[in-house]
Amino acid sequence: MRIRLIAIGTRMPDWITTGYSDYAARLPRELKLELVELAVEHRGKNADIARLREAEGAALLKAAGEARIVAFDEHGKQPDTVGWAKALEGWMQGGRDVALLIGGPDGHAPAVLAKAEAVWSLSKLTFPHAMVRVIVAEQLYRAWSLLNKHPYHRA
Repeated sequence: MRIRLIAIGTRMPDWITTGYSDYAARLPRELKLELVELAVEHRGKNADIARLREAEGAALLKAAGEARIVAFDEHGKQPDTVGWAKALEGWMQGGRDVALLIGGPDGHAPAVLAKAEAVWSLSKLTFPHAMVRVIVAEQLYRAWSLLNKHPYHRA
């Protein structure tokens, strides 16, 4: 099974790339985490935000292909670590690829939220989009470690 973290935004700070890469590398070969970065639509002075969000949404959905879609959105459900582990276990048993979608600066297009099989929020706090990559990679590793009784997760 392959998990693709598909994110709007490129050119991340080195510490983001390092953090993400560290957790992604910890996952086993059979649970490969792949980062797909998509360009942010240019936002000029009088930008049509709805149109830009739709364009970013179309790019996210195209990149997701036929994978199971989980979109990260501030209004989504907030699963705890055990919830992440249960979801991961179900994904692995289902064998279908998973696409975890991080929207652009103005959130997800309605089409993305409509197509998502789940909409999750990481917290009631607002995080920089770049940091979400690291948090998602870490939580996937934590969920895997919980399922495999690895000492990383201590509950």
